Amino acid sequence: MSNKQKNKKPINPPNNEKEHQKLHHKNLWQPVYFMSDAHLSFDNPSTEKLIVRFFDEIKHKASHLYILGDLFDFWFEYKYAIPASYLKTLSGLLGLTEKGVQVIYLPGNHDFWLGKYLESQVGIKIVDEHLDVVHHGKKIHLIHGDGLAYEDYGYRLLKKIFRFKPNIWLYKLLPVNIAYKLALSTSGASRRYTSGKRNDLLGYYDYATTKIKSGFDVVIMGHTHIPEIKKIDSGLYINSGDWIKHYSYVVLKEGNFELRYFK
Repeated sequence: MSNKQKNKKPINPPNNEKEHQKLHHKNLWQPVYFMSDAHLSFDNPSTEKLIVRFFDEIKHKASHLYILGDLFDFWFEYKYAIPASYLKTLSGLLGLTEKGVQVIYLPGNHDFWLGKYLESQVGIKIVDEHLDVVHHGKKIHLIHGDGLAYEDYGYRLLKKIFRFKPNIWLYKLLPVNIAYKLALSTSGASRRYTSGKRNDLLGYYDYATTKIKSGFDVVIMGHTHIPEIKKIDSGLYINSGDWIKHYSYVVLKEGNFELRYFK
């Protein structure tokens, strides 16, 4: 992690502080939503329908929606091509941004190759690695959570390989059909590898403890697929869970965090 990332100060994305102060006071106390790990793919249309319905339900309530990674099981953009199977989800996201909801996306370990399309055409703000924000008077640290388990040393090496720019460039040279078949195979292998690490939560708790001791009120992440709100010292560790088994999300409303389940 660069010194620039380490020294990043809390912000209220995607607006700067001056613009944020211009917002109506009521908007500052609208609910803020957090979700992760839907792992949408070519073969789970029922989950996509739930996600789209969720987007439609919150678009008149939310001020922000933070997607903490792995909304898609795989995402890769070519210059003139995007995954066609996600069109309903993209339409749902566009419906949010058109209603003025600020949608901020932190990539996970399955969708870290997000390109410019989501920003330029859907109106989503994409950030790297982690994000520090302030909502309802709470100082919040956001991160997907991959690589935090103590036994994730193999994955941490793999992560560097996948995000190495020359490797991304080489991948773009593959024909689209071959690239996506390879991606599905790689995604499945990644899921099998990380699923065995998710019950080792000590690394996630220790990471949250360090952040809370440094001044954060709340640490919110995904990746483990285990929805949880846990008191740590003076703060909270929160995991948004998943949309594979739990269909869970987190809402910050009137200064309080709630773990909810969408049906």
